[in-house]
Amino acid sequence: MLAYIKGTLEMKMTEYVVIDVGGLGYKVFMSSIGIEKLGEIGSQVKVYTYYRVREDDISIYGFNTNEELRMFELLLSVSGVGAKTALAMLAVCTPSEFVLAIVSEDINVLTSIPGIGPKSAKRIILELKDKIKKEQQIQELSSASKTNKEMSETNIKVKQMIEDDNKIQEAVAALQVLGYNKKEIEKAFMKLDKTNLTTEDLIKKGLMILAN
Repeated sequence: MLAYIKGTLEMKMTEYVVIDVGGLGYKVFMSSIGIEKLGEIGSQVKVYTYYRVREDDISIYGFNTNEELRMFELLLSVSGVGAKTALAMLAVCTPSEFVLAIVSEDINVLTSIPGIGPKSAKRIILELKDKIKKEQQIQELSSASKTNKEMSETNIKVKQMIEDDNKIQEAVAALQVLGYNKKEIEKAFMKLDKTNLTTEDLIKKGLMILAN
């Protein structure tokens, strides 16, 4: 498995780039936005990768961030969504916009993506919301099994605040979709001034902290 590719950007095409690593040129498929963000030919680049193996095809897909990679993997897990459709989504939606659309069940955001109709949008939301619930249940059971009998008053207040605020709950769920666990999300939110922030703001600022 390839976690990422780091090398010299040799070629930028419409649907893919070529990255030279020690004399080997890797053809990496990316979204149009992802290709634009890579920079100029000859520059050093790093892309996170998904290695896809099929009977008649072996391809590498590249992403600017781990969150984009996670979003791509989630989309591939939905029945009827292929790699090209997933890349098309990445060209239209950022990971924060995508997960917000899932947790808020915003069909309009998904149907704005070429090739995604109302039925497909509903299926994506349904399947991924089920995944969110399962991940949350697993994390809660794991947390409950730990002998963590004493919590500081600060942690109790933070937990209560998260439980009481719907916006924060939605943001936590959205970030969990992208692979972060609840505990590290709560720690990130402790560093934020959450006054007057929308759910999307919380997701974006949370991602900035979690990515560092």
